[in-house]
Amino acid sequence: MNSVSHVIRFNVRPSIPDELAGLEQLAYNLLWCWDHEAIDLFRRLDEDLWEESFHNPIVMLNRLSQERFRTLLSDEAFLEHFARVRASYEKYLSETSTWFSKFRRTTSPLIAYFSAEWGLTECLRIYSGGLGILAGDFLKSSSDLGVPVVGIGLLYQQGYFRQYLNMDGWQQEKEAANDFFNLPVRPILDEEGNARTVEVDVGNEKVKVRCWKVEVGRNWLLLLDTNIPENSEPQRLITCQLYSGDLDMRIRQEIVLGIGGVRMLRALGISPVVYHMNEGHSAFLAIERIRQLMNEQGLSFEEAQELARRSNIFTTHTPVPAGIDEFPRNLVEAHLGNYISQMGISMEDFLRMGRLSPHAGNEGFNMARLAIRQSAIVNGVSLLHRDVSRRMWENMWPDVPFDELPIDHVTNGIHIGSWVSRDMASLFNRYLGSSWIDRPTDETIWEGVWRIPDAELWRTHERRRERLVAFVRRCLARQLANQGASREAIAKAEEVLDPSALTIGFARRFATYKRADLLLKDPDRLKRILTNPEKPVQIIFSGKAHPRDNQGKELIRKIIHFARQEDLSNHIVFVEDYNMIVSRYLVEGVDVWLNTPLRPMEASGTSGMKVVPNGGLNVSTIDGWWNEAYTPEIGWAIGKGEEYANLDYQNHVEANALYDLLEREIIPLFYQRGRDGLPRQWISMMKRSMRNLCHFFNTDRMVKEYARKFYLPAIDEFESLKKEGFGEVKDCVRWIAKLRQLWGSVRIEEVTAEITGEERVGSRIPVIARVNLGGLDPADVTVEVYFGELDPFEKIAKPEIIEMLPESQVDGIHIYRALIPCREGGNQGLTARVIPSRKRFKHALQLGLIRWADG
Repeated sequence: MNSVSHVIRFNVRPSIPDELAGLEQLAYNLLWCWDHEAIDLFRRLDEDLWEESFHNPIVMLNRLSQERFRTLLSDEAFLEHFARVRASYEKYLSETSTWFSKFRRTTSPLIAYFSAEWGLTECLRIYSGGLGILAGDFLKSSSDLGVPVVGIGLLYQQGYFRQYLNMDGWQQEKEAANDFFNLPVRPILDEEGNARTVEVDVGNEKVKVRCWKVEVGRNWLLLLDTNIPENSEPQRLITCQLYSGDLDMRIRQEIVLGIGGVRMLRALGISPVVYHMNEGHSAFLAIERIRQLMNEQGLSFEEAQELARRSNIFTTHTPVPAGIDEFPRNLVEAHLGNYISQMGISMEDFLRMGRLSPHAGNEGFNMARLAIRQSAIVNGVSLLHRDVSRRMWENMWPDVPFDELPIDHVTNGIHIGSWVSRDMASLFNRYLGSSWIDRPTDETIWEGVWRIPDAELWRTHERRRERLVAFVRRCLARQLANQGASREAIAKAEEVLDPSALTIGFARRFATYKRADLLLKDPDRLKRILTNPEKPVQIIFSGKAHPRDNQGKELIRKIIHFARQEDLSNHIVFVEDYNMIVSRYLVEGVDVWLNTPLRPMEASGTSGMKVVPNGGLNVSTIDGWWNEAYTPEIGWAIGKGEEYANLDYQNHVEANALYDLLEREIIPLFYQRGRDGLPRQWISMMKRSMRNLCHFFNTDRMVKEYARKFYLPAIDEFESLKKEGFGEVKDCVRWIAKLRQLWGSVRIEEVTAEITGEERVGSRIPVIARVNLGGLDPADVTVEVYFGELDPFEKIAKPEIIEMLPESQVDGIHIYRALIPCREGGNQGLTARVIPSRKRFKHALQLGLIRWADG
């Protein structure tokens, strides 16, 4: 068949009656995807088409017949529903008194949030897992709170793969193209009606990048796309597929995301102050920011780098170095050589930004190291993950104590409005009032769960479990039909599971560290647990393995084969092609959410958070968010957070601990019923879980924390610097250069303390340090006494830090003095150190310049 050499393109829009024209406006703003009333409105158009379209209102409007539109125009109930949703939509968008308005009265984007994937709604398949879902929930809460954020991502032609299982239970992958003109995205056009594009240098080629807009409540998500006729075939493929495994393609994607994203913002007249990198995929944005500041403000590379760094934020989600993108030198030179040469720095200077050792010629270019070095703020996504991240990157600050390493944390959350079921939301409205959706961080509102009658809460939860079972039956029947199974097998699938049995959910990416097979370590014991005729248990599995992860695929196959045993087919099912729809049914309907990661490999995890407002309970290893959330009255912990050197032994111990929990606590509690048939103690635990967790583990709290801790201070600082022409930044760069030049000569010659041997709690000890500043001025440094309890290895375990004050100078030696308090009895120790001035540099320890007193 001959290829078509010339195609005239045009886009056909639906013919919607004027009276219903507002439907298209509603469809193109994803505000509908966290508004149950709006979802019900679109479902009302055609329920079958709603499901067939993957919950896509654009497809629905394009496919609805004129006859159906005419029918809707005569349906008074529909028109009233439409008017109600439209009024709510307009009220939301016109509201000016938002949470953020207390700090800034602006709608212009001040924060640019870059992410390689975005999970906003099921029909927009540009996500693979938790990173994208978190980004989507972040943008929704930012809109709710009025935080002026613009999201930046890539519009993948294929997105992440669709999963199906062959007859042997082995995962297969298939690609399904995104039809951009049948999605809630619209191209951004210039004044002549042409696609708005920017150019990005990739090697010796110039790649054109166009932009699509997604409206997310009050905010925008901008999605970049290289699949346009002006580009060559290889260039068009850059935005073809999410997480292409090929390193050459990956670096091209990250150049387009980081550099192209910053250029597109500038081309659209959007000037954010803060740039937030959600993982290291977008870290090249820091370099493009430097280039733009050099050109526009006349700054040197070092000055522009310091100015940009102060308003860059890097959030890492990865607990292992292997999860970080790292590119070999030849790829960096091939794709960025020309670009770097235009900035007045050498390739060696650039490579040092992404390496640990400045002179390691064979060391890869690490995107996380680049992001860390170019950011004022680095944070993990849970308290435990902060410490894991500090261990991962502590070699970047070799002399800084572990507890002071410049990596903070903001624990992840979920957007409750997006993940709570319609049934449970209605229950909350009746007994908590409508404020739970607007102020989910208010603890007092969640006290209202105690007012919900036990019977009503339980019946609501049972309804969701029944809907989950019905959904799984449909999925399983479809899976078997696609595999060519017999009619008898398909009919049997339509009757699997018991709508009243204890239902456990396990759904996530099938990486080996998540240990999906932990439950299968003792198959006979598990079988006895599941098939107890008086207290039956059923487990619903779902999840994808990475296409090249054969170990993950083997885990899926193992579960499938175990479930095929005749006496287990009604107790274990695997739902293929895990996505937001499957996730929604699961988190809304399970009784228990099972999470078994190998500690400390789960950075945060948010799937378990999603079951909480739906009445589900969690059983998990003490990892990620559960490390902060767990108390015995709200759920169960597998082990006590132990970490073993022998993985097989750890799996054995924790599998047995899980079986014990099921047999002795979880199952008996679920089936312990009163005369009215209600599991009162179980319901009480459901309420305590909601009351204790909902107010904290949500993205409203998370976004507020980012705003208060990071965004607002960075915005204030930038505005202050701008007023005085960035002179302070220029001075700071010169000062840092002086520090680095002279730091090798700084010495603490002597530390003395007036210790009498009669120290008592409440007394104070004078400490004197004699410091050779090596040519630096006292204003250049902060001298500190570092003291506290000694551990068995003579190290200061719980340090306190007090600044020492300059007292005099004798023969070039500066004398510093401090009084330290004796707060507790026991074996104590002290030392002194010199660091760059905390007054001159807010994040002094980031420089890695620190001089301790010698022994």
